[in-house]
Amino acid sequence: MTHSHEDMLWRDAAVDHVLGHRETMLGAVETETVPLDRIGGRILAASIVSERDVPAHDHATMDGYAFDASEEYPFDLVDREQFPEDDPGSIEPGQAVRIATGAPLPAGANAVLKQEEATVEDGKLHGAATEPGTYTYEQGSNLAAGDQLFEPGERLSPKDAILLGDIDREEVTVHERFSAAVLATGTEIHEGTIPDLDSPMLAGLVRTWGHEATYEGTVPDEYDRVESTIDSLASEYDIVLTTGGTSVGPKDYVVRALEELGEVVFHRVRIRPGKPIALAHLPDHEAVVFAIPGKPIGAHTISTLVMRPFFVGHDHLPTVPATFARDVTLGPDGFDYAILVTLEPGDRSGEGSGGHTAMPLGHQDSALSVYDEQFDPSVLSSSSRASRADGFVITRSALDAGEEVPVVPYAGLE
Repeated sequence: MTHSHEDMLWRDAAVDHVLGHRETMLGAVETETVPLDRIGGRILAASIVSERDVPAHDHATMDGYAFDASEEYPFDLVDREQFPEDDPGSIEPGQAVRIATGAPLPAGANAVLKQEEATVEDGKLHGAATEPGTYTYEQGSNLAAGDQLFEPGERLSPKDAILLGDIDREEVTVHERFSAAVLATGTEIHEGTIPDLDSPMLAGLVRTWGHEATYEGTVPDEYDRVESTIDSLASEYDIVLTTGGTSVGPKDYVVRALEELGEVVFHRVRIRPGKPIALAHLPDHEAVVFAIPGKPIGAHTISTLVMRPFFVGHDHLPTVPATFARDVTLGPDGFDYAILVTLEPGDRSGEGSGGHTAMPLGHQDSALSVYDEQFDPSVLSSSSRASRADGFVITRSALDAGEEVPVVPYAGLE
């Protein structure tokens, strides 16, 4: 097994591979129907099209009086009121009807005069000049029949229940959740010399992203044990997540085993920390394996940047603006560096950074002193204290104190 600097992928190329294997996996898992209160995090199995206009009728958006605003005052006030539960009905030219917010406009009306601007004397309505469309929610202005609202493969959120409910959907068809096995490798972990910090974190990420994860224990640094355990788990689960053993040391057996069991799609991505991640496809089981490096912060960083799209269906990274607090230089070119930061209160004026200061966690002036000025992903990647970061800044060039930077907050990824 040989490796070179040139065979590493940039993140976008790696994510393309990840999303392609996601599509294949979606075609292999079963589907089920779920009610709207259980759609959060689920992956839609079929497109959803609106079968009707929404709203089905023009509605009033104010309490007041409905009439045809192309006519002139006074209007004869009819002896009834229009409420949201009523049929639209109709009014004649020159007539007006009292109407409540949310009620359908009767045929013959095209505007609402709000109650505060109306005067009624002897059954005649007078009021302010009103244009057609005033205080109305027009038929089909929200949705038109035939509008495609959701695409297959989309990951639904609880707020999607609002729109689905408005088109009378009580349940939707979704793919079954992916099943993932989490396996820790390494004799030192297997024998309890050091704690397994990665497995609970990785299982939690998978569950946060809407899927199922099961911790399947540990294996020592023995090639046959590593290979046979991965092979066995791949026969039971859609995805196998391994931790450790992804580099090129004499006891790093995971990638070697994956090459024997199937196809290693890529090994190593141009991101620090977390570079030696691998994606493999095991055709005998139609399973996917993500081999995650063992250093916990590097494992978390690379999982959220490269593996997450497999579970959520996109690689969008939310950001918040901030002012960088210190000068930080980088190591070798040819990498995206994920510089961990804590977000601290700053200028609350609302200008520039929006009130945040990004302190690089690990810098000698931060709560965790790991490096002086040059970012050190190797040491930081192993620091459990670094998990107290609020997010990270992705950059390929040095950052200066006072520079405006986009921070990727962990809250938007987990």
